[in-house]
Amino acid sequence: MDSGQHAEPRPSSALRTIISLLVMVAFIFGLSWALRTFVFQPYEIPSGSMETTIMTGDMVFSEKVSYYLRDPAPGDIVTFQDPEIPGRVLIKRCIAVGGQTVDLVDGRVVVDGVALDEPYTRGLPSEPLKTALGVEISYPYTVPAGHLWVMGDNRTNSNDSRYFGAIDESTLTGRAALVYWPFSNFGLLG
Repeated sequence: MDSGQHAEPRPSSALRTIISLLVMVAFIFGLSWALRTFVFQPYEIPSGSMETTIMTGDMVFSEKVSYYLRDPAPGDIVTFQDPEIPGRVLIKRCIAVGGQTVDLVDGRVVVDGVALDEPYTRGLPSEPLKTALGVEISYPYTVPAGHLWVMGDNRTNSNDSRYFGAIDESTLTGRAALVYWPFSNFGLLG
C-alpha cells in the first residue's frame, strides 16, 4: 500500500555520531569560554613580586564573581591590566581604596595615619620604601575615587603603585583566590 507519503531517510549512524561529537565539542568550548570570561581565569606567576604569598611559577585562579557582588577591599589580592604594557596582567595586594590616604614612613606603609601590620612581608629583605625615580607621586597620597593603591608583598621586587600610581577599578580582571599548582603550594589566598 502506497499512501503517497515517503519516509524521510534517516541519517546514517556515523553521521549522527559526528554531529553529536561536534555539538559536544562546541558545548565544551562554549562553557570553557563562559567560565574564563565571567567566572575565573588561570594565571602563571612570572615574577617574585608577591613572594612569599605566591611564588614565581605558581599557577593561580583569579575569580571574577566577587567584584560583581562587592567592592575591592584592602588586603584583597587582585589581578588587573598592567597600566604600562597593554595585554599583560599583574597581580598585587590592594593596600588602599578610593578616599584613603597612603604614606610611606620609615619603611612602613601607613594608611589613614595607621601603620599597616603586614605579616606577609615578614622575612623578606627590607629597605626603605620609596617611589621610583622620575615618578610624580608625592606622599601622603590620597587615592582617587574608583581607584586602588596596590603593592607587591615583596616590596623590593615589585613594580606597583609606587611606580605607576593608583589603578582604575575598571582595569581589574579578578581576585586571586587559589594557588592550584604546584600542589605543594596549593591553598586559598587572602
